[in-house]
Amino acid sequence: MHSPALFRQPNQYGSAALHSPAQHNAGFAKGSSVVKVIRAKLHGIRVTGADLHYHGSITLDPDHAVAAGLYPTEFVDIWNKNSGARLSTYIIYGAPGSRCCVLNGAAARTCQVGDELIIAASAHVSPAELYQLKPRILTFTPDNEVDQMLYYEVFKSEAREFDFRIVDTTKNRPASAHNYANVDVRAICAALKDKGFSDVDVASFVEKFLSR
Repeated sequence: MHSPALFRQPNQYGSAALHSPAQHNAGFAKGSSVVKVIRAKLHGIRVTGADLHYHGSITLDPDHAVAAGLYPTEFVDIWNKNSGARLSTYIIYGAPGSRCCVLNGAAARTCQVGDELIIAASAHVSPAELYQLKPRILTFTPDNEVDQMLYYEVFKSEAREFDFRIVDTTKNRPASAHNYANVDVRAICAALKDKGFSDVDVASFVEKFLSR
């Protein structure tokens, strides 16, 4: 006689625990719920290559993947900002420090070198676990250097039980996203400093003209 089927339920870290159908159904009977949420994201990384005849996957710089919390062989959703293509494939690691982003196999048909991608990993969690999740988000300059290291934070505010903000991990304060296609914000900041702008003036310029 076969044992009951098992449901594999990922936790907030993307790993999985096994639950029997009875346990699975009992959780919902008690009014609990599980939602699919973002766990990690590379935002605005540029395609550096496409290999139609390689095993289907996306090749990423492991330095980028580790910084965001993305695992080798993990499935991710990919959205191409230039073509509008949407696909799903798994991660393999390329050369450390290469800043590579190579779409392989059938996925190579969906992109051109230089296209901007959003790469997102997901997890299934209960709403209560959202407070601890804090998905890591990396944004990129046009040459695939990491620009911002952010995280999304869900918190309980006076206005609502589940509120949201973006936090800059390097400054530990709320942050604005300033990822624009083919705009190197770091280069602009460096140029402003060369012209005598103070750090405060540079930050004010970015906040006013390059944030959204």
